[in-house]
Amino acid sequence: MWGFYVLCVLIFFFLSLPVFIVLPISFSSAKYLQFPPKGFSLQWYEDYFSDRVWLSATFLSLRVATITMVLATVLGIMASLALVRGRFRGKSVIHAFLLSPMIIPVIIIAISVYFFFAKLRLIGTSLGLILAHTVLALPFVVVNVSATLKGFDETLERAAMSLGANRVKTFLKVTFPLIRPGVISGALFAFITSFDEVVIAIFISGAYAVTLPKQMWDGIRISLNPTIAAVSSILVCFSIALMLVIELLRRRMVRLRGEKPIAGKVSS
Repeated sequence: MWGFYVLCVLIFFFLSLPVFIVLPISFSSAKYLQFPPKGFSLQWYEDYFSDRVWLSATFLSLRVATITMVLATVLGIMASLALVRGRFRGKSVIHAFLLSPMIIPVIIIAISVYFFFAKLRLIGTSLGLILAHTVLALPFVVVNVSATLKGFDETLERAAMSLGANRVKTFLKVTFPLIRPGVISGALFAFITSFDEVVIAIFISGAYAVTLPKQMWDGIRISLNPTIAAVSSILVCFSIALMLVIELLRRRMVRLRGEKPIAGKVSS
């Protein structure tokens, strides 16, 4: 048993090591990426918040990720309802197709999207990024919402409809409140997927729709400016905060289903 705990600690340390390196570098007073850092300074955070290029890329990433989250959530809810409640041929094939972006290497999707969007003149546009990111984010919503629907008591819906509620009102008043933790978890996963995505952004961002991960990639290739470390630290803290929210929602979903929460398990 002790060997298992030691192994877990070593794995956690190995996965967290880049964070423990990036955070100190972001407060370095050196002019280049250097570890261990020499001196303490907030100049790289100041450069980030005062640089129009970095802020423009950040706002674009937030806008694209937000719209992607909304689209993926709406489409994911409808797809999950059809897959869990529907009785039709080819359901397993459709389910596999919707989840395929989680299995297919992103580079293959990026190349395919590039050639397809080039014909539609969507390269270098926010719309192109939103559509491509929605494809990547949709499976996460489907997985979370489908898992919530499978533990849902359908007699509650039948009771509501027997009292005169139509299907839309039943969904809004009965179904959605009960599956809301799964919906929010899927939506947050969709947001993270879009906000952190870099491979597709490299292919289709062009010169006019540069996202924050793409700007970081360009910065590493060109200047190795320590501002990248400051941006990385901000993203790490932001991602940790979102993952904590997802874990709290997962625990709430488990309580609603009457199960015992398992510490450290995150729904996927």
